[in-house]
Amino acid sequence: MKADLKRRVVAEALGSALLLATVVGSGIMAERLSGGNVALALLANTIATGAALVALILTFGAISGAHFNPVVTLAEASQGSLEWAEVPAYLWAQLSGAFTGVAVAHAMFGEALFSASTHVRSGPAQLLGEFVATFGLLSVIFGCSRAHARAVPFAIGAYITAAYWFTSSTSFANPAVTLARAASNTFAGIRPLDAPGFIVAQLLGGAAATITFRWLLPADVHAKKARAGSTSELGTP
Repeated sequence: MKADLKRRVVAEALGSALLLATVVGSGIMAERLSGGNVALALLANTIATGAALVALILTFGAISGAHFNPVVTLAEASQGSLEWAEVPAYLWAQLSGAFTGVAVAHAMFGEALFSASTHVRSGPAQLLGEFVATFGLLSVIFGCSRAHARAVPFAIGAYITAAYWFTSSTSFANPAVTLARAASNTFAGIRPLDAPGFIVAQLLGGAAATITFRWLLPADVHAKKARAGSTSELGTP
């Protein structure tokens, strides 16, 4: 493995681990402190996740692109932004990092390192929620990265914060996150039986967004918008 790819893979693994430690850890803390108020627990979980996403993308974005998400990696490869030969390494890093993050979160709160979740998240409504959540996430990434690249971390954090509340599924929008949360019988968990449906919905949502933005922002438009954005940021007409 090339040295540059090794660094990117490590960045993806670290970022994914810290993301899952945040999602699961804040869920455990929120549930313990909320006194049974599920809305309050979800709010705390939401704020922690959105804030961590901004920080982690700013931290690792310049190294690996800060995908932390197989759907994002596949979408970037389909657009030519990542070599297909490097995709398996990214996916492995994201999955292994996600499970490591779950184990660390559990250890911090005195839970078993892994435990199958019993949190039921099933039905057409939740699957539609995951489709919408992932479609929106990829739309934000594609749209902002080509016109407002510096705002991408904040836009993603803001979108996921909102999507926790406006989608029926609370916006997993990430196959690695889904699989890892299936190994956490805590507030953030998902029953293993329900995980495959979520992942299919996420892949479909990501594909739909990729196709849509390939039409909305063709390659020549991407370049023009990027140049215009750079010029405006420099304060030149």
